Amino acid sequence: MASNAPRPSKAERTATAREQARKVYEQQQAASKRKSLFLKLGVVVAVVVIIAVIATIIVQNNNNNGDVAVSGPAPAHGNQYGGYTLSADGLADTPAATVDMNQIPEAATGADGKKMPAGLKADKKGEPVHVVVYADMSCPICKQFEAQYGAELTQMSKDGDIELEYRIATFLDRTSPTNYSSRAANALACVADAKPEAFNDYLTALFEQQPEEGSEGLPNAKLADIAEQSGAGDISSCADGTKFRPWAQFVNTTFNKYEVGGTPAVYVNGKEWDMQSQDLKQLLDKAIADNK
Repeated sequence: MASNAPRPSKAERTATAREQARKVYEQQQAASKRKSLFLKLGVVVAVVVIIAVIATIIVQNNNNNGDVAVSGPAPAHGNQYGGYTLSADGLADTPAATVDMNQIPEAATGADGKKMPAGLKADKKGEPVHVVVYADMSCPICKQFEAQYGAELTQMSKDGDIELEYRIATFLDRTSPTNYSSRAANALACVADAKPEAFNDYLTALFEQQPEEGSEGLPNAKLADIAEQSGAGDISSCADGTKFRPWAQFVNTTFNKYEVGGTPAVYVNGKEWDMQSQDLKQLLDKAIADNK
């Protein structure tokens, strides 16, 4: 049946179309605003999660280092500068000592005026070349250095050509939620204290089994297991504790105070090795020849 309603005029039809278009536009704008709000909320949530993760890591690091005393015993065979000196029979003997973060030996000064670690020895006729290696057990480049030079340096020390000293820094604790660098340094000190003849084998084994940088690292039980496999006996109670954590912290404090900067850092007869431009073997051969 035909409708008796009058047909809308052109102006009315245009007005109706405009009103419908306006409603569609407003609906689209409202949907766009909701989408933008959801995106913003998502970003906020993501930021909150990231902050929470960072805070957790910081808390874990603080908890792991919170019970480290300012002073404590040095391991047997550890020297006043935080180093271990390898000899033909293992580690060189040193007097019993304690370390204190408030009593750091004063830095030396290089020929160019640069700050240098304390305890470096200049070349001297008739004496072994003094080689100091700063390393961090979490440092991948240190692992590469040890794989390339470790065996040869050890043999040179056994032959009496060099006096090889390792100083174990722990600055890469900042990348590990469990302070792996300090825990590994503590375990090394346990071996130095209890079984010095196994120290070098243990150092080598820890580098060979180095965990991924930034990870939780090896658990203490694994550190003790590797020590036993390296001939150090059972150090599990020591590795589980914090006896030598002040020592590890002391070494890292000297590392920072002396502005060593990174690892590996190597000093030969009181001068820093430039790994970018010098071949270490050639440098050592020349230094050995000059000292004879």
